[in-house]
Amino acid sequence: MSLAATLERIDSFVPEKEVKIEQVAESLGLRRPEVGVFRKIYGLDRLRFDPDLNLFDLVLPAARKALSALPEGGRVSQVIFAHTTPTLTPPHLEPAQIIRDRLGLYDAEAFALNQQACVSSLGALDLAAELLRAEGEPGSHALMVTGERAFSPKVQLIPDTAIMADAASACLLTLGGAGDTVESFVTRTRGEFSEGLLQGKEQTQRFGQLYAPLLAEVMREAAAGAGLDFDDIDLVIPHNVNAISWRNTIKEMGADPARFFLDNVPEFSHCFASDVFLNYTTLRDAGRLVDGGRYLLVSVGLGATFGAMVLTHRKR
Repeated sequence: MSLAATLERIDSFVPEKEVKIEQVAESLGLRRPEVGVFRKIYGLDRLRFDPDLNLFDLVLPAARKALSALPEGGRVSQVIFAHTTPTLTPPHLEPAQIIRDRLGLYDAEAFALNQQACVSSLGALDLAAELLRAEGEPGSHALMVTGERAFSPKVQLIPDTAIMADAASACLLTLGGAGDTVESFVTRTRGEFSEGLLQGKEQTQRFGQLYAPLLAEVMREAAAGAGLDFDDIDLVIPHNVNAISWRNTIKEMGADPARFFLDNVPEFSHCFASDVFLNYTTLRDAGRLVDGGRYLLVSVGLGATFGAMVLTHRKR
């Protein structure tokens, strides 16, 4: 029987610089009524956004903290950089390898994943676990890192949906460890929406109609994959795309809104593939994660991929 994947350490990082959504409205071409919609209906307020911070300054702090949990004699065999925007650096630079080298993990294999957009971070954990099983080396770990900057208006704004912010996260993963246990992982990709921001009005409306039912289905399936009913989940830890999409999903599920952690939507806005781990660390640092609690990490990526992962939390 194969060992379960365990997350030995989860960390996140956000820049100190905080701005109100009104402060980025002009650069994004948003009119005052559109800003009002983002604030009053989508629930956004402020975000971390620092144009002077480079990609590696953003990514490395969380990665270094996560590596502090590497036990004596342990080794990192993989560094996986999960991101949403396809291109983050000039073509002659390979960011995953730069991250690996700056962390001093020269013997690790380094590569990136982005095909599932904002779900890529959850998918990377699932892939890392399979690679560790195939490797079969006791004491071997994988480091999954996220982090990307909202470096241009085209990247920062998802029209009528979200304003993107700067954040990063890192997870140190092994098999059969003492950390949070990955109980299940489910994804569904709907390729008819693969054009993302480029799709026409009819497809956009169709996606909006299917969004809540598809996300609800994936969440229920992830709970079932862990041998649970959705009612057994202690808390849903979601991405921060906006408040209204989550209200619609909660209504679709007939669930108690108190079981969904949405406090960080106005605090940080949507942070690409980092949201769920930023929200996890917020809850953990506030003492809101209980030993043995079942938590459902959920995200949706343009393209369109829906993903959900069940964790059992282990206090240490």
